[in-house]
Amino acid sequence: METLDNLFDIIRTLRSDKGCAWDRKQTPETMWQCLAEEVYELEEAIVKKDSQHICEELGDVLFQFLFILEIFQEKQAISLAEVVETVACKMIRRHPHVYENAVISNEGELNRQWESIKALEKGKNDRKNESALDSVPSGMASLIRALKVSQVAVKEGFDWDHINEILETAKSEIGEFEAALKSQDENEAAMEFGDILFSLVNVARAARFHPETALALATAKFEGRFRLMEKELKGKNLKLQTLSKDEKELLWNRAKQSYQR
Repeated sequence: METLDNLFDIIRTLRSDKGCAWDRKQTPETMWQCLAEEVYELEEAIVKKDSQHICEELGDVLFQFLFILEIFQEKQAISLAEVVETVACKMIRRHPHVYENAVISNEGELNRQWESIKALEKGKNDRKNESALDSVPSGMASLIRALKVSQVAVKEGFDWDHINEILETAKSEIGEFEAALKSQDENEAAMEFGDILFSLVNVARAARFHPETALALATAKFEGRFRLMEKELKGKNLKLQTLSKDEKELLWNRAKQSYQR
């Protein structure tokens, strides 16, 4: 707690009359955007397995969180103690197989127990004519929200029997996208492309990995290979734009062989 006190002191100084004009004018609505950016930077560091930057980005996320909390503390609306007590009680309540006598035999039962407790907490069992999808926040990044929507639908009993069926769906969506491209209907093409992405999100779910993590890994791999290409070209005083298609292919293949993840 002493460490957190040091951070709170910094935040209070920054927001004081003798502090920083930018920090003073911030609100929870403006600061959550900063927090979201820092979370993505943390994700990048984790994907790259960069311990030094993981530590740094964890600190940035913590600082943004505490900054938001301090704004509420200034108004005497929420305190750190309340936040800690609330989440501690919630985690204990949602793990009756650890803190009580509930018996869980597999991951499916564990997930059903978790969702059942969440539903009771939110009073959903007392509500009428509401969708199960109402539990998914609308402000999520689209790829993450697609996964959450899919997971909720599955928990309600709407799913394919096997991952191969999902793959076939994705392939059929690609065919529909190709047809939309030929029709030169941009809106239809965008919709069909979205269907491809949604299908692939379901493939990732069935394969038991997170699509956001998979995309981050693939992007990092491409970035690493592209940087190797740039390095080789710089050493030869060449520009990528001046290379022929075959030369670019050879350069790319050398980068693929040299790149170490």
